[in-house]
Amino acid sequence: MSPTPLAGIPDAFWRDPVERAKTDPAAFAELYDRYSARIFRFVRSRIHDDGLAEDVTADVFMSALRGIKSYQDRGRPFSCWLYRIAANAVASHYRNRRPQLSLDDAIDLAVVETDPADEAIARERVRAIWQAVDRLPPQQRAAMILKFSDDLTMEDIGAILGKSSAAAKLLIYRAVQRLRVELAAEADEASIVRQGGERTRVRQPVRA
Repeated sequence: MSPTPLAGIPDAFWRDPVERAKTDPAAFAELYDRYSARIFRFVRSRIHDDGLAEDVTADVFMSALRGIKSYQDRGRPFSCWLYRIAANAVASHYRNRRPQLSLDDAIDLAVVETDPADEAIARERVRAIWQAVDRLPPQQRAAMILKFSDDLTMEDIGAILGKSSAAAKLLIYRAVQRLRVELAAEADEASIVRQGGERTRVRQPVRA
């Protein structure tokens, strides 16, 4: 049930969970429900451990809750603010340890038909792509996830990663080129293995 508007408080206040969360911590739960999966995915792309990624994600939202009163809308999505906190939390995590559009369209994969066999091939192809993304250098991996999983603009990606939009675009360009080379090599290797198996079956010696 929507809260009853109070005199002197604009309707936009009640429609915007960010504004409500500034004065009502309970309203922050709505923001958590909306963004937690995205933030976890971003953190997990840079910390390859589910348990640690969950801990860091929890820290991100605790920091956001503490800092929500100082948040100011500067024309970017609220998620950008959360991603910046997440990027800082990941960096802090690694410091403390010292003594992660359609993606297949981006790398020019062929469009497949819609019959079940082809759909299974497409799912396997997408899985292989994201496994390759997971092997990218951290900055490239984070940029790819922000672009192709969360569909953010280059300006937003740059702001989150502490880079210019041009630098963010370059990160994605280099990542895509690297994926093309790696996936093409894997496809060639798989083809050679298949052909080798076929030749082995054909050339089996005939017993006298």
